[in-house]
Amino acid sequence: MALTELYAALEPKRAEVDVLSGPTVLEFGSPWCGYCRAAQPLLALAFAGHPGVRHIKIADASGRPLGRSFRVKLWPTLVFLRNGQETARLVRPGDASAIANAIAKIDIAE
Repeated sequence: MALTELYAALEPKRAEVDVLSGPTVLEFGSPWCGYCRAAQPLLALAFAGHPGVRHIKIADASGRPLGRSFRVKLWPTLVFLRNGQETARLVRPGDASAIANAIAKIDIAE
């Protein structure tokens, strides 16, 4: 799946996220966040070898229920899910290899 530049205006409900099948990365952030913008090239590199990993960019803010349910405090926060279960988390990642390693752990054959 293609890496998108846009954050979803409408976030999914936590119950919908919990039942997602396969590998998924939730990216909590904001389009105006400098850390989030700096992470985009790193994310593009890390996702390049994993076209089957679902990537959901969520525009987070104070009081947004999905971010609060994942206890997001800083942006960007990447939550790595396998079949709806969190397996890893990176906060303000600084290199593509850390992101790629976390993606590789969820992008495995069923």
